[in-house]
Amino acid sequence: MSITTRKALLRSAAAAALLVSLAAPSTSAGAVSWSVYATGFNDPRGLKFGPDGHLYVAEGGLGGTNSTAGQCEQVHGFPPGPGPVLGSPTSGRISKVVNGQRITVTDQFPSDITNPQTGSGISGVADVAFVGDTLYALTAAGGCSHGNPGTFNGVFKVTQTGHISAVANLSAYQMSHPTAVINPGDFEPDGTPYSMIAVRGALYVVEPNHGELDRITTSGEISRVADISASQGHIVPTTVAYHGNFYVGNLYTFPIPGGASKIMKVTPSGYVSTVATGLDTVVGLAFDNRDRMYALELTAGAPGPAPGHGDIVRIDPNGKKTIILSGLDLPTALTMGPDGALYVSDWGVGPPGLGKIIRVSGL
Repeated sequence: MSITTRKALLRSAAAAALLVSLAAPSTSAGAVSWSVYATGFNDPRGLKFGPDGHLYVAEGGLGGTNSTAGQCEQVHGFPPGPGPVLGSPTSGRISKVVNGQRITVTDQFPSDITNPQTGSGISGVADVAFVGDTLYALTAAGGCSHGNPGTFNGVFKVTQTGHISAVANLSAYQMSHPTAVINPGDFEPDGTPYSMIAVRGALYVVEPNHGELDRITTSGEISRVADISASQGHIVPTTVAYHGNFYVGNLYTFPIPGGASKIMKVTPSGYVSTVATGLDTVVGLAFDNRDRMYALELTAGAPGPAPGHGDIVRIDPNGKKTIILSGLDLPTALTMGPDGALYVSDWGVGPPGLGKIIRVSGL
């Protein structure tokens, strides 16, 4: 029986990440080229440029050893399920890149790891975003169900010196505001937020396991923009971008049929419609200044998660799809830089220290 959550897929992918990808990424569109921007990350996830011009990267961390089995409801999953998830109150990290070098902003967020049967996959800080000059972090390894009692998944403010303060408790919100569709065998009590963006002074977060897009103000008020599960079912939405409306990509359920993932438009009022189909395991979205959308696929054209099968698909306003870069190793997020290049978290799932950021130019 399959494990269907986004987290379970990434954790299964962690086992595949132990394999070495022999082929380098390759381009297939005009002047597109790529280069390694920075290395030395522990499972890099969401990434954004700050007002200081530096790239900030969320990282899973190192996992942990603390079990809360018997203390609270655990992360569900069909045998062999991911639990018990083992947690650590620290090692979830945010880094910034200065002159090509990784510098730690903080490593004091929770981190967790699944059992070896599901790949020993790591979660920690899921994403980062800026409102003005202020850095905000989104966590995915908090809460008792993730082996970290006394913590929660949510949004946190981070100063440039690494001081952390809580803004919003998403674990509590999701427990008290369940979505329409809950998969009993695939449930994560504290949720597993994955993607966060800032729009007009507020933060917007996608949570895949429950299937929702939420709005969080900088004062900590939480409201639901869309219960995606209500119209789409348990499709595991992963990533969100904004381009006049919200655009959300999904992973689908594991094992994932080829071409089963899609991109949905979500209006500010919460109406969900499909705008692109025929994609694989979408984990990142971005737009350029020519209204072209870029979808990052964790793994495409393979029977399961595997290094060397990630790619970036450009979708023109007329719907035409072009693979501009292929051969990525389990990429997990991308962002459009102020220089018009894409920046991608590569080896976002795998042994700590292997993660790197790739810059894709000539778009």
